[in-house]
Amino acid sequence: MGFEALALQLLNGLSHATTLFLMASGLTLIFGVTRIVNFAHGSFFMLGALWAAHAVTHWWPEWAESAWTYALAMLLGAALAALLGALTELLLLRRMRHAPQLYQLVATFGLTLALHDAMRWYFGPEEVFAPRFPGLKGAIQLGESYFPTWQLFTLVLGPLVWLGLHLLLTRTLWGQRVKAATQDRDMLNALGVNPAPLMLGVVMLGCGLAGLAGALQLPREPAHLQMDVNVVVETFVVVVTGGLGSIGGAFAAALLIGLIHAFGLSFFPQATLVLVFLTMAVVLVWRPQGLAGSAVHAEQRESVPVFALWPVSGGGQGVFALAFVGLTLMAWGQGDYGRSLAEDVMVMMLFGLSLQWMMALGGLVSFGHAAFFALGAYGTALSHLHWGAGLFAALAAGMALALTVALAFGALVVRSSGVYLAMLSLALAQMIWAGATQWVGLTGGDNGLIGVRLIAPESRALADAVLCGFMLLAILAMARVVRSSRGAALQALRDAPWRAAASGLPVQALRYQVFVGSATLAGLAGGLWAAFKGAVFPSVASVAMSVDALLVILLGGVHQL
Repeated sequence: MGFEALALQLLNGLSHATTLFLMASGLTLIFGVTRIVNFAHGSFFMLGALWAAHAVTHWWPEWAESAWTYALAMLLGAALAALLGALTELLLLRRMRHAPQLYQLVATFGLTLALHDAMRWYFGPEEVFAPRFPGLKGAIQLGESYFPTWQLFTLVLGPLVWLGLHLLLTRTLWGQRVKAATQDRDMLNALGVNPAPLMLGVVMLGCGLAGLAGALQLPREPAHLQMDVNVVVETFVVVVTGGLGSIGGAFAAALLIGLIHAFGLSFFPQATLVLVFLTMAVVLVWRPQGLAGSAVHAEQRESVPVFALWPVSGGGQGVFALAFVGLTLMAWGQGDYGRSLAEDVMVMMLFGLSLQWMMALGGLVSFGHAAFFALGAYGTALSHLHWGAGLFAALAAGMALALTVALAFGALVVRSSGVYLAMLSLALAQMIWAGATQWVGLTGGDNGLIGVRLIAPESRALADAVLCGFMLLAILAMARVVRSSRGAALQALRDAPWRAAASGLPVQALRYQVFVGSATLAGLAGGLWAAFKGAVFPSVASVAMSVDALLVILLGGVHQL
C-alpha cells in the first residue's frame, strides 16, 4: 500500500473517530453522573439520523438547498434526541439509579427494542438517502485518490467538541457541579444543590450528542433502522477502552478504534470487527479499568443474599416439581410442536443455569454468554457434518470447543469485574458472531449450517430423556456445590473479594474455575440446541440470545435456583 492510500485510510479513520467520540462522550457523561450504563444510546443516534433525513428529503426538501437550513435540520434532529433522552431519564433511568448494573443493561436493551419498533412505525422500514451537504459536496485530491470534503469537516469537528466539553466541565459552575455529582451526589445534595436537574441536563446533553452524531452521517451514508445496534456496540468498545467516566479517555480510545477500523478494512477486511474487539481486550489486560478510567468503577460490588436453592419449603418443592413434570408431559402430549416447545424450554433452562452458576456463585457479570452457547452449537454441528460424529461425540466436541476458548478467555476474566467484565464478554460474543458471519467456508455465513441429523425421528423420545437427564444433573451439581465449602468460598469472594483474599482464599483461581465450568455448561446447552434444531445460524451468538439467558435468571431471581 502506497503513501497516498495510507493517508486516505488515516483520514477515514480520523473521520470515523469523530462519530465514535460524539457517541462515546455522551455515553460516558451519562455513566459518570448517573452510574447507569445505557445500552439504548444507539437509539438516539438513529433518531437524529432518521429525523434529519426525512426533514431534508420528504418533509421540507427545499431545506437541502441551503447549508443553513440543512444544518438546522441536523440540529433539530439532535434536539429531538435530547428531548427523548429527557423522557427516558424521567421515566426509566431515574427509577433504576440504585438497581444493579446488569438490570440496567437489560432494561435499556429492552428500551432499544421498543424505540426500534416505534421508529419503524413512524418513519417506515425503508432506507433514506439524504442529499450532499451544500457547499461541502466536493473532495480534496490526494495523488490519484480523493477524500470527501464533508468527512474532512467532521474530522475537524471532533477535537472542537472535545474542547467544548472540556471547557464546559472545567470552566463553568454547571460543569463543576456535574463533576461534584459524579464524585459524591449525597454530599452535593447536603450542600443544598439538587442533583436531579444536573442528571437530567447531563442525560439530555449526552443523548443530544448521540443525535448529532447520527445526523452528521447523512451526507455519507443513508439513514436506516440497523444504525442503533451497529453503532452502540462499537461505542461501548470505545467507552470501556477509554475508561468509564473519562472524556479524555473516550477521545483517545475513539482515535485508536477509529484508526484500527479504517486500516483493518484495508488489510484484514474479513476480520475488522475481531480486530476492534481484540484491541479492547488487549487494553483491558494491560489496564483493567481502561486507558483513563478509575479503578473504583471497576471494583463496585453488589451486596447480595446467600444463594437459595429453592424459593419454597419442602412441601412447596414437591408441588413445584409435580407441576413442572405435569406441564412437561402435557407439552409432550400435544404433538411435535408441544414437544419442540418443551425441548426449547429445557435447553434454555440449562443455558440459564450455566449463567447463574457464574453470576450467583462467582459474582461474574456477563452480557455475552451466548459466545459459549454458540461455540457449543457450532462445535457440535461441525463435528457431525465434517467427521460424522454421533450425538454424544458431537456434544463432547462442542463442549471441548467452548472449554478451550474459556480456558484462554478466563485469563482476562479474573482481572476484570463489573461493567468491564460485562463488556469483555459482549466483545467475545461479537467476535464469535463476526467469525460465524464472515468465515463462510467453515460456518456457511448467514446461510448457517443445515442438515444436522443427530437425532432420528424414531429416537426422539430417548433424546428428550437425555436432555432431561442433563438438566437434572446440572441442577443437582449446582445444589451440591452451593452446600459445599467451595460454594461458601465462592459466595464469600463474590460479596467481599478483598476480605476473602485476606482470609487466604485463592480468589483468582476460584473465579477462573467457576467461569470455565459455566462456559462448558453453556457449550453443552448450545450443542443440544443444534442437535434438536438440526441447524445453526450466527444468531446463536447474538446479543438477543445473551439477553434471553439473562432474562431466565433475572425474572426468576439471580440468587434463587
